[in-house]
Amino acid sequence: MNVLLVVVGVVLLYLGGEVLVRSASGLASRLGVRPLVIGLTVVAFGTSAPELAASLTAALSGTSEIAVANVVGSNIANIGLILGLTALIYPLVGSSRFVRREVPLMLLVTAALAPVLWGGRIGRWEGVVLLALLGGFLWAITRTGSGLVEEAASVTETGRAPVWLAVVGVAAGVVLLAVGARSLVSGAIAIATAFGVPQRVIGLTLVALGTSLPELASSMVAALRHETDIILGNIIGSNVFNLLAVLGVTAAAHPIAFDGRAATPDILAMAAFSLALLPLMWRGERLGRVAGGLLLTGYVAYVLLLVA
Repeated sequence: MNVLLVVVGVVLLYLGGEVLVRSASGLASRLGVRPLVIGLTVVAFGTSAPELAASLTAALSGTSEIAVANVVGSNIANIGLILGLTALIYPLVGSSRFVRREVPLMLLVTAALAPVLWGGRIGRWEGVVLLALLGGFLWAITRTGSGLVEEAASVTETGRAPVWLAVVGVAAGVVLLAVGARSLVSGAIAIATAFGVPQRVIGLTLVALGTSLPELASSMVAALRHETDIILGNIIGSNVFNLLAVLGVTAAAHPIAFDGRAATPDILAMAAFSLALLPLMWRGERLGRVAGGLLLTGYVAYVLLLVA
């Protein structure tokens, strides 16, 4: 039964990623905006839904440590694991505006949140402030975003399906990703437990990775389809959503208290992975296979250090 859960999870993740990427790409062209903008907003919010659900549930159940670890761990996995893997499949090419604006925006949000996380407490008012900052981020992206595509190109690309159908497709893709991730993680945890793998190792690997599976699945599919704008927008947007939306909503619903000193190495690792994107992409505005290999190696080393 657990093996079946893993198989079903993998299938649903692939289908969800395929539907989400196709629908998001269609929605972008139908609305006349670049796929990067859709990736930074719609896709990023959809694939961050598991992190929001997990962190909110953890905080309300009195385990705020899990809520924060989930966000920090997901952001590390998004850059180290997901961007690393997808760049190995297909080099990710971004615009100069993306490298000089969207990436620094993510770094700015990360830098602003680091002292708050070190403090070991995020109250309700801080949560409201985070949500207000999220509103400002969305306004900046959608208003000055990465610009509109040419109207002629938009018309030729989009006459195939109405906007509502693309929106339904995005929603369906998110649901498939969430169900697939839950199925895969449940089965994998049960199998690992049966083989005597310690609960701590399971929590640091399978459970932490579980909420990042939607981003991984959608990015892998997008890499195979050469939709690099959606990948970059998804990861950068997801990291911003995790810090501002997930922590903001969670703290607004229930103040988050945790051991800031114990979380310091993970917070520094999150900042280091985020900062690494600038030098890796600054020249040529691309994340090639060598850079992808470096990110993936760094993530594997980080996980091994955690387990050790």
